[in-house]
Amino acid sequence: MMLNSLGLPTEPSKTRVVVAMSGGVDSSVVAALLKREGYDVIGITLQLYDHGAAAHRKGACCAGQDIYDARRVSEAIGIPHYVLDYEARFREAVIDRFTQSYLEGETPIPCVECNRSIKFRDLLETARELGGDVLATGHYVASHALPDGRRALHRAADPDRDQSYFLYATTPEQLDFLRFPLGELPKEQTRELAREFGLTVAEKADSQDICFVTQGRYSDVIERLKPGAVHGGEIVHIDGRVLGRHEGIIHYTVGQRKGLGLSVGEPLYVVRLEAKEARVVVGPREALATRLIRVTDVNWLGDVPLEALGEKGMEVAVRVRSTREPRPAILRSTGTSTTVELLSAEDGVSPGQACVIYESDAPRARVLGGGTIARTMAEAAPAAA
Repeated sequence: MMLNSLGLPTEPSKTRVVVAMSGGVDSSVVAALLKREGYDVIGITLQLYDHGAAAHRKGACCAGQDIYDARRVSEAIGIPHYVLDYEARFREAVIDRFTQSYLEGETPIPCVECNRSIKFRDLLETARELGGDVLATGHYVASHALPDGRRALHRAADPDRDQSYFLYATTPEQLDFLRFPLGELPKEQTRELAREFGLTVAEKADSQDICFVTQGRYSDVIERLKPGAVHGGEIVHIDGRVLGRHEGIIHYTVGQRKGLGLSVGEPLYVVRLEAKEARVVVGPREALATRLIRVTDVNWLGDVPLEALGEKGMEVAVRVRSTREPRPAILRSTGTSTTVELLSAEDGVSPGQACVIYESDAPRARVLGGGTIARTMAEAAPAAA
């Protein structure tokens, strides 16, 4: 039997698709498209945090108005819709980890943890319990079948919307069950489809990266959740000079220049954060240059076992910030440690961020995995003899 548009050997009417509906235009269009193709579609929306605090905030996600919008879209296209209260597990898996990571001097990415721990673990299991054959989302990333039946993750067709950086932690088992119908579409076509379907969310603004920061700054959230945990300390130049004081390292990130409150006659940047000493270390821009990155909690999607790469390594491309393009690098893994050697230095590489590994720097390159940046060094290790 021929495969349907989701790559399954069943008729659409006999294929149950659970759609993760955030209340935004992207996931709404996914649900409408699949419904039009004749699939048995069920919409699921997760309530992840206090919906009252975000009820009127532009760019929110998974709370308040968004839940209402998802429900209205489901009614309009004629599919059942359920709201699941995931507040407790979201706080434990995402918000609490986000808070602790900042207190340790890191710059975390809550979207990665949300996808890993909530959407692609807990929600995926719920989709199976509902009899779903696949779980579809509105992410801009592509999933293609490999000759051996597995699925590979690729960058989206729309480079400005590509979300592969945030989805590197998706496991092979999860990829088998997930589908990303928007991976081949530009964002503007998605909005055109929303207008064609007559969806009320067609012109709705996109959600923000840190959805649970409903007002103020992320540091306000940390201070509210961990009262008394933020301590002031010294701002120190890399040459040892004490230049001033700060009110907490959570207010700083590696690469930051503005807001340091220093006047020393030269531009200075945050070079590193020393959490135990509550110290912010600053220096000239050249002090930010990073050539070697140690990566932990690696999720590997490549064909060759990670530990088989050894010291010789493998030519790849890596992205160290969501806003940067992948850059050529050498990936090495010995079984006890995984490192990335950048072929040209990058500035502002921060512990806690993701280092996402691609097959190449091509626009539609395959995602080979990634991990959390644990440590950075200015110089690459000497080549093995």
